[in-house]
Amino acid sequence: MDLLALADFNLVARHGGFGKAARAAGRPKATLSRRVAELEASLDLRLFERGARALKLTEEGRALFERTGRLLSELEETAAAIASGGERPRGRLRISAPVLFSQTAMGKIAAGFALKYPEVRLEVTTEDRAVDMVEEGFDLVIRVNPDPDESLVGRAFLRDRLVVVASPHLARPADGLATPAVMRSTADRGAWDVKTPTGRSTIAIEPVLALSSLIMVRDAVRAGVGAARLPVSLVSHDLADGTLVHWGDLDRPDIALWTLYPSRRLLSARVSAFLDHLKQAFPMGTPDELAAYIGK
Repeated sequence: MDLLALADFNLVARHGGFGKAARAAGRPKATLSRRVAELEASLDLRLFERGARALKLTEEGRALFERTGRLLSELEETAAAIASGGERPRGRLRISAPVLFSQTAMGKIAAGFALKYPEVRLEVTTEDRAVDMVEEGFDLVIRVNPDPDESLVGRAFLRDRLVVVASPHLARPADGLATPAVMRSTADRGAWDVKTPTGRSTIAIEPVLALSSLIMVRDAVRAGVGAARLPVSLVSHDLADGTLVHWGDLDRPDIALWTLYPSRRLLSARVSAFLDHLKQAFPMGTPDELAAYIGK
């Protein structure tokens, strides 16, 4: 494939027409039209629907634009960085991050990164769903305990664990009795298996409140409504101050937060810089380090 023709196609698609693209690039409109036509002929595909007054991408053209535009931008940035004598982070950096991490720590992390790298335009989208990085145009995603994906690479940069906590005014129930519980999901019923310094035990629960946010769950537990299982980083300060008490650790593997990016994509200076920034924020990757970001 002719990369120059592909670059011209992206230029026209980005500006929405040959005339606008020609004026923006300072190049003849006829040259851009000819090179796009040559690209269509080489691919045996129609990339644009050419109307009397409007130019519209075909379905194939839109797919080509979405998949090649970012790659061409990365090549241009790499060439510019090499020409300037060093690869300085610059340009747009789109990140998808989970809700709780975003609410508790991402604001401070993003602000520190923006101050350190003013030429990077950082955009953080908060969501817990598994986004399609390529189709939706993300450079990096942060995920909790992600499923294996051969198309993505990355590492765990932070670990946390779930604990059962309650107000000191709520007595732990005797064996066979249930404790009122604040839940993240109405489907989460039954009992909690926990580990304590004296061994393992089971806490029977009776859900009394279901909330969609773990911060809401923590606030309800602080008010004494019931017990809950929460990340220890979210309640670390409460446990230290005695406003909540620890009933045990959930008997399950730790929570791991991962940074992931497409394995086939050249790791840009922007992504590398953000990964280094996270490493500096959480050098050991412990819950205490996350708790320091969360504050009281």
